[in-house]
Amino acid sequence: MAKSDDKSQNEAAAPPAGQEAGNAQQQVRVEIDDSSAVATYANFCRVMGTPEELIIDFGVNPQPFGVPTNPIPVNHRIITNFYTAKRMLHALQLTLQRHEATFGVLETDVQKRVRPGAMPQAQTAPQPPASK
Repeated sequence: MAKSDDKSQNEAAAPPAGQEAGNAQQQVRVEIDDSSAVATYANFCRVMGTPEELIIDFGVNPQPFGVPTNPIPVNHRIITNFYTAKRMLHALQLTLQRHEATFGVLETDVQKRVRPGAMPQAQTAPQPPASK
């Protein structure tokens, strides 16, 4: 991943301190520095929680179909409070709505995505005629 010296912009739901309650839903721009961020792929996540915090584990499941026979290695864990989790949920919902409006509905059930006959069948090579 290329590092960038530029500061990127991100939207946050928290208003500056001292604003009236009527403006509480107004979004403000917050500067972030993501030059040291590490990007990682995950196709597995597990969500757990306590009364005070939410724990989200991410990893790569090498056997994504069926029940895995080996433990899934968890490479990253995010521990956050429920307020931040709710803001993250809202941001993810908006992002998914925009994506689906542009590209179509995302079907999360793999069985519904697989089209019968789409998988190539193992073809056998024609057998040479038997010699006499």
